[in-house]
Formats: sequence, C-alpha cells, structure tokens
Amino acid sequence: LMAGERRRRGGDGPRERPRERLRDRDPKLRQQQKPPRGSGRGRTALALTAAAAALALGLAAAAAGWKRWSEASRLVTPHPAPPAVPPGSTGPLASPTYFWGTYRPHVYFGMKTRSPRAVVTGLMWLQHGGNLRHTSEQNDGVSRYGWLMHDGENFGVQEIRDEGLLLRTEFVKQPGGEHGGDWSWRVTVKMEGTGPPPLLSLFFYVATDGQGTLRPVLENGTRLAAVAGTAEELGDFTLTFLPPTGEDGEGHKYASYNFLAAGVPGLHRLTELVRHSLRESSVFSPPGRPRRRFFGVSSTGGLPGEPPRGQLLLHQAALSEMLGGIGFFHGRSLLRSEQREEPVPGMEAVLFTAVPSRSCFPRGFLWDEGFHLLLLARWDPALARDILAHWLDLLNADGWIPREQILGEEARARVPPEFVLQHSETANPPTLLLALERLLPDAPLPYLRRLSPRLRAWFEWLNRTQAGPEPFTFRWRGRDADPERFLNPKTLSSGLDDYPRASHPSAQERHLDLRCWMALGARVLAALAERLGEPPAPYRDMAAALSDNDLLDRLHWAPELGAFADFGNHSAAVALRWHRPAPVPGRPPAAPRLRREVREAPRPRFVGALGYVSLFPLLLQLLRADSPRLPALLGSMRSEQQLWTPFGLRSLARDSPMYLRRNTEHDPPYWRGSVWVNINFLALRALRGYGREAGPHRERAAELYRELRHNLVANVFRQYEATGFLWEHYRDSDGAGQGCHPFAGWSALVVLAMAEDY
Repeated sequence: LMAGERRRRGGDGPRERPRERLRDRDPKLRQQQKPPRGSGRGRTALALTAAAAALALGLAAAAAGWKRWSEASRLVTPHPAPPAVPPGSTGPLASPTYFWGTYRPHVYFGMKTRSPRAVVTGLMWLQHGGNLRHTSEQNDGVSRYGWLMHDGENFGVQEIRDEGLLLRTEFVKQPGGEHGGDWSWRVTVKMEGTGPPPLLSLFFYVATDGQGTLRPVLENGTRLAAVAGTAEELGDFTLTFLPPTGEDGEGHKYASYNFLAAGVPGLHRLTELVRHSLRESSVFSPPGRPRRRFFGVSSTGGLPGEPPRGQLLLHQAALSEMLGGIGFFHGRSLLRSEQREEPVPGMEAVLFTAVPSRSCFPRGFLWDEGFHLLLLARWDPALARDILAHWLDLLNADGWIPREQILGEEARARVPPEFVLQHSETANPPTLLLALERLLPDAPLPYLRRLSPRLRAWFEWLNRTQAGPEPFTFRWRGRDADPERFLNPKTLSSGLDDYPRASHPSAQERHLDLRCWMALGARVLAALAERLGEPPAPYRDMAAALSDNDLLDRLHWAPELGAFADFGNHSAAVALRWHRPAPVPGRPPAAPRLRREVREAPRPRFVGALGYVSLFPLLLQLLRADSPRLPALLGSMRSEQQLWTPFGLRSLARDSPMYLRRNTEHDPPYWRGSVWVNINFLALRALRGYGREAGPHRERAAELYRELRHNLVANVFRQYEATGFLWEHYRDSDGAGQGCHPFAGWSALVVLAMAEDY
C-alpha cells in the first residue's frame, strides 16, 4: 500500500527531498565540489550510496513479494461477478424438489440435503463371513450394482448383488411442508440360489455434519424406532425405522436389534467407526429356531486413539445411474499457486454435480461434467442449468476453475495424495460450453445474464493462460515435468492424460485439441451474446479465425502423417529400459527402475500420433463440408489398421508407435488404444452433421455414422448385459469393459446415441 501510494504521489515535493539529498552526495558531484582531503565525505557518500542501493533492492524485493502475495490471494478469491446461482435459490422454499436427494454418490445408498452442513443418512450391511459394505469401491467384491430407475427428483430403484444376496434399495419423496417434503426408503434383501440363508446385519444411520442434535427413540429398550433431531436448516425432524416385513403380506419378520450413538471426527470416518464398534456378541433367537450370534454395534467400541434385459432397460438404467450419482459437496479445495511453494486452502465452496463413477471418482470433474450435462439437459433442463451454474460459481478472481473438485474431508479421503493439489496454471477442456450450446435456445434470459460474466471471465482466462507460441495457437500447461520417468510425459489438463504429445515438453508446443476447444468456446459465446442482445463481434471474429481451414492447415496439418497433429520438440525414438541405480556405500542395492531412453535427439516437428486428437477439427465440426482433408480423416476412422474396431473408434491408431505402450512401470496404457464413449459420441454427432450437409463427402459420412453407431451401442449393451455395468472405457480387441465401473458418467451418453439425439 505504501509503495503504491508513493507512486501515485510521485510529484509531491516533500517525498522528493530525500532523493535530492542523495543526489547531493553523488560521487561525481563530490569530485566537482572538490572537498578537502581527509574530510571523510567520501566515506559518507559511499555509505549513503550503499543505503540507496539497499533501499532500491528492498523496494524491488517488496514489489516481488507483493506480486506473489497478490497472485496467491487472487487464487483463493471468488470472482467478483454476481453469483450464477442466486443466493437462497437452492434452499427448501425456493427449490423444494431438489432439496432432498441421493446426493451421496460415493456410498451404495444414502441421502442428504443440498446444504453445506447437512443431515446425512445412509445404509451399511454386513453378511456374516463377509466385509462391511458402505462406500462403493472399485474392487470390493460386489458383483454388480446400479440405479435401474431414477428421475433425479422423486424416486429411484437400485439393485445390488453381493455374494449371493440381492439388495434392492428404493426411495420415494412426497412434497409438502417447508423443507422439501417427506421421503421413505425401502430396503429388500433376498437370497440368490439355494442353501440356508445367512445372517445379515443392516445398519441404517443418520448423522449431522458438525451441527444440530440427535436423540434415539427406543422401543422395548433395544429397537431403535426413530431418531428425533434438530438441524440448522431443517428445524425439528423425525426419522422413523419400521420393523422388517416379509414378502406378500407375511407380516413382520423376526429381527434382533441394537444401536449405537457416538461422535465421530468427520463423515469420512463413519465406516471406520462402525467397523471398530462391531461385536459378535448380539444374539439372534427366532422362536423355534436355534440361537445364533451376529455382529452388531456396541457402545464400547469406537475409533481407536439378475441383469435387466433389452436396450430399453439399458437406456433406463444408464440415465438412472447418472441421476443417482448426483451429489452435493461442500468444503475447500487444496490449491497451489505457481508463485508460492506452500499449498493453500481455496475459497469455501458448494457444488451440486454429477460424478463420473461412484466407486472411483465420486466427486466433480470439470471436463466430465460438460458431457454429463448433455444427457441431463435432455432429461431435465432445469436440473442441468442448476448444475452448470454451480460449476461457474467456483470461478476465482482470475477466472480459473480447478479441474477436479475435492471439497471436504469426506471427498478428500477417497483421493490419492498425489492428486489432491490443484495447480493454478492447469486448465481443462471447456466442455461446459457444449452443454450451454444445447441449453442456450430455451434458457431463461435472467439465467443467461447471470452466467454471462462468469463464462466470459473463464474463457478469457483460458485464452490468456493457455496461449501458444504463435497467434491463434494454444498449449496445455502443466505437463509432467520428469522427462526420464515417463515414456511420454502426461498432459492431465487435456483430459486425455497419456495420449502421446511431443516427447519433450516445451513452450513451443502447439496443441490441436485445445485450439479446437477454443474455437468452440468462441462460437458459443458469440451465440450467447446474440441471445442477450449484446455485441457478438469479438467472439464471432475469434471463432472465424480459429475455424479458418487454411490457417488450421498451416499450423497443424502433418503431410507425413496424412492427418492433423500437435507440433513440438519431439523424438519418435524413445523407449523404457530397466536401469539399476548406482550403488550407495553402506546401503543395500536399489531395485531396478524403468527409465526413458532417447535414442534420437528431439527436434521441432509434428507429433506422429494418429488418434483422437487428430480428429478434433472433425469432432467439433470446424472443417468445411467440402474440405479436402475430410477424405483422409474419414479413411483413418474406417481403417482397421488405424482407428476402426467392431466396438467403436479406438483412441490411438494400431500403427502408431505408442499404441498400447505403458507410460511407466505402474502406468498401463489409458488413452492409447481403448474405445472411449465420450469421443465416439462427438464423432457420431459430427458424422451425422456432415452426413446431412451438402458436400462431396456426404454419403461417406452418413455410411460411417450408421456403422459406428451400431458398433458402439451394440458393444456397450453386450458388456452391460454380461456384467451389469457401464465401464470407463472398452478394450479395442474384444470390446470388454475396462477401468472403473460403474461408470455412468460420459459412458451414459450411449443413451443419446441410441435415441440419435445429438
């Protein structure tokens, strides 16, 4: 502040006098004045000159410190535009329909309110001889699970198959009152197969997240008949537990009961609390049958120091699983600015969002969400608009949105430590603009006006921070920095992770996919401005420049590849080799490690990797219908030696040097051959467009569209029928599901492909 004031008042006389005194003592002036020998004025002048230099250095250091502090401060400062989600609009009176929901996608079954500190409910179960089930995990042995029906508002039905058990979880809501109405659960458990039925412990719980009170209401001293409570937003409430009943009106079934009331440091410790409270001391003694012990919770415990058939049911289940995976999150991200070493907690934020996978990724991902919203916008546009607005309210003062949203301890507990930090230079594809393009024609104008300044700020941040080395070029920041560890350093910011880029990251890279995303963004923002009656020219001009086919050719057409490509400092002669580290005296020999060897020096050139990135000018429909480049791209798409498979388009051509190659000892190929539904959806969308537009390649595009749609939908259906899951990606050799499951994120776009709704 003082330095700034000094600059503003530079002409103020009293502030200039110290500099005048320093000039009087300049050595050259002293020589002209010829002071008497031995007077000591030379030493005084030296000391004062040193003081002047020290002052200048001090001011420079202060300015540098101010810059670092300012940039770090902006990192965690909300964007000043009015919020896209109006204050109070998500509460029970303003939005009763969405106040309660299954907003806990990381657990098998649970509900909460859209409140930063919510009343939380959930289910756990334990089959004797098995494991305690609560959070949906990738490899916990549950053979299949997922929502069969869900409308995103009022009801849902889910089936879970676990080691011979079939659990069916259902909920229904009834509107009324001032807090989103009432809701009911039903959990039905059946045995699959023959044999004596096992004992099963079902745990229903209610928790308050750091506020409110809970009081158990007991029946006969043991059965928890209800929980009465108070909470900040709900006021007084009652959660009632009815006795279990048999099928077909059999009446009440025999059950034994116990309960636990305890404190826990956070919601992320609930499973641990129950696990440490389990005791095999409770007795199950139905009339006329032998007594058996079962696992129940004890107050002495605590924390230490069959599959649906037909494509219609796939359609229903995929949409339901996405809707059932919508969550509400609250907390702070952990951020790192490029201007300081220490991570800082981000601004307090709330997020209402779908998630990619309840087992692997039960949190918000920026580029995934744009694809999710394409489907949600067709089911419930108001819901999609609400989610989109929540994402835009995550914007900081600079216009940045962290690509992965890890809000709160419960979310952070599910994330490997190396992925928790969000770096302020890292972007992500602006797929939210894909969704906005679909929502734009029918969205209310007041809503669009709230969104507009935030969308512009976000786009301007992308344009500023991800600019490339030449005009109209762009470069993803944040590529992996260890060149010896990775066969090809990953580009997580692109969303395509290990897709091959230039072998040696540099500031001279030109990334094709990012350029195409920016062209899409400019096009959508121009359409938004027109809808709002604002001048669209700046965005329209940028979209025209980035869609210029001649300029695109000059910057990204690789004649030797016969396709569009990235450009950068690249060597194709790289490989992973085992290396044994040099011995260290007094220590045991270190284990050998895979390290990268470069057998030919890199040079500036196009990257020889034909795959999804090469298709982006087609995928986002930047190429003219009469483009001379379309035949080559359509040919690569249909070539079985390159991208075509009976299951969809593979991510990297079979004849590419990096096809199915590992990136490190522990990193199997990811975007190096597998079939991904989101990019295949973009391909279907584009092929259908080119197949309907007059041009010399119309019939070829239409034919490819029909074949590709059949292959993709048929394979996703086959794998769902065989396994009960949608998968993260699919093996290009046999179509088998790979990666995370269930993955009703962008893989649920198969619903739109089935409906031919693009």
